[in-house]
Amino acid sequence: MPETERTAPMGLEPDSDGSHADETNQQLHYGNNDEDFSHTIPHQQPAAASLSNSKTNLRSRWLVLALACTVMTASYYSYDIPSALHEQLLNYMPQSSNFERNFNLLYTVYSIPNVILPLFGGNFVDRYGAPQCLLAFASLVCCGSILLSSGVSSKSWEVMYLGRFVFGLGAESLCVAQSTITSDWFEGRDVAFAMGIGLSVSRLGSIFNNITSPKVANSRGGIQTAFWIGSMLTFSSLFAAALIVFVDGRAVKKLNKRRGDVASPELTEALLEEDAPTRNENRKSCSEADEVRLTDFRKFGILFWLLTISCFVVYGCVLPFNNVASGILLERNYYKSAPSSCHLLHPDQCTSGYLQNGTNPSLSDISGGLCSFDPYQAPLLPSSVNFTSSASEKSGEWENEAYVYPNLTTHDVKCSDPFWNSACTSDYCAKESASTERAGRVMSIPYLISALSSPPLGLLVDKIGRRAQIASLASGLLFIVHLTMAVSHSSPVLPLVGQGIAYSCYAAVIWPSVPLTVDKKFTGTAFGVITSVQNIGLALFPLMIASIYKASGDSYIPNVEFFFMSCAGLGVVIGLILNRLDRRHGGKLNGITRDDESKGEESREDAGFANVEDEYFSPLLNPG
Repeated sequence: MPETERTAPMGLEPDSDGSHADETNQQLHYGNNDEDFSHTIPHQQPAAASLSNSKTNLRSRWLVLALACTVMTASYYSYDIPSALHEQLLNYMPQSSNFERNFNLLYTVYSIPNVILPLFGGNFVDRYGAPQCLLAFASLVCCGSILLSSGVSSKSWEVMYLGRFVFGLGAESLCVAQSTITSDWFEGRDVAFAMGIGLSVSRLGSIFNNITSPKVANSRGGIQTAFWIGSMLTFSSLFAAALIVFVDGRAVKKLNKRRGDVASPELTEALLEEDAPTRNENRKSCSEADEVRLTDFRKFGILFWLLTISCFVVYGCVLPFNNVASGILLERNYYKSAPSSCHLLHPDQCTSGYLQNGTNPSLSDISGGLCSFDPYQAPLLPSSVNFTSSASEKSGEWENEAYVYPNLTTHDVKCSDPFWNSACTSDYCAKESASTERAGRVMSIPYLISALSSPPLGLLVDKIGRRAQIASLASGLLFIVHLTMAVSHSSPVLPLVGQGIAYSCYAAVIWPSVPLTVDKKFTGTAFGVITSVQNIGLALFPLMIASIYKASGDSYIPNVEFFFMSCAGLGVVIGLILNRLDRRHGGKLNGITRDDESKGEESREDAGFANVEDEYFSPLLNPG
């Protein structure tokens, strides 16, 4: 999923004055400008009591965070299943010369609704409540995952596209609701830490998927089981979302009860009725002053638009890369083409399996002896095959009645078919299965680094600033990574470590930079705009990659990597311009954000649990 990582982390971001703006408030609390009525009440609450009447001080906040992480982990797991099973889908789906285009469309149709939804998702959350929206969005994610799995079971690209579209309707807005809940239950400096934990734990879903899905797909369960596991996880996440609704509701009731004990309800009501005309007039004037419109994006300055373009191109060489990383790693490293200087002893016979009664060794054209293979090279295939169902008693397991290939190619061999994986080319399919599992483990490296580094990187950036400089360096590192992948045949581990470091650093600085480039009241609109533009790229780039792959003779290396390299190069150029302009604008991006709330931190620590009973999981376990 784009950021949160797949899209902007829709939570609280530090503003230029050190405060935190909730970017999900697209209209900045339209019509909800609650004034401070303390001047009308004779006896104000003590500071400790005021601080205690907050979800932040309920120990059940850790339960809410754990449940929110559960919901997001299931979503991330299900989102990344196609990328982990690229090769298995190639073997499983009906044979077509347009497979790469069909595959990449799974990511395009996911991103299409998210070109528009980020502009309004925050308003939905504000209007109907984050917990309720979390449950609704999780339901869409579950329905989309079930449709996708049904499409895989029926081998229908159309149903799969519908499933990904519905999944996309819920997944990105799910991130908005989750971040809003986190910001509601964690305040001040705890917000960044809690969101870092949420991002790290959620990213484990992608890592688990990359490791387990190829194993499941290559086992007897098959590719259908691998997809249905994702559907079951998203279904189970509904219970976690429903539990958040319950816990949050109980917490609100408990806090309202406490607030009611501080002042007499009769007195408060009388005072508020007396002050009603003044409050209505104030609300009207504040509403007119604070009203935010979508067209306000025209007021954004050059720094914001450079950040937006940078996000567009840099994420173009991060997330779309992961979509096809399995295919790239297999082609480049883990399942390379068989040596051209070798041939089979019997070119028109099967290589291994129950249709091969004897042996069919690979011989060297040069020495005449046995051919030497790289450990990561594919075995040789027969030059031709000609079999019908009468050739074996086990032909009932085969997918076709006849297999007639005068000129057999790797694209003809579908290892999901028992004819190929058991009867005729079992050595080829067994090695392919092992290679796909190895590629899945290696392609998890960037996500693993991101999961481990997100919380400390966020804290580091808060201390040192230098956001635009780090963004430029991250883009430069991505350029080196994809240049290495394009022209070198070395192990991909080191480049992918570099990808993970660059990815983590870039995400740690790009999103917190957005509130620093716009007025505080436009923060929500700014995040909506940049997320929308990001998703335009994530919808277009997969189709461009498929076209490059097709034009390159069904090959990723080197041209697809050159495309990623060009995106990173544009990111470097934009980063340099951004740094230069930032100096002219007072160093907003590279400066250190002052935390104006730090003055109240000490009093909060002293009063944090002053008037709070033992609240661990209490909204869930304690009645009333």
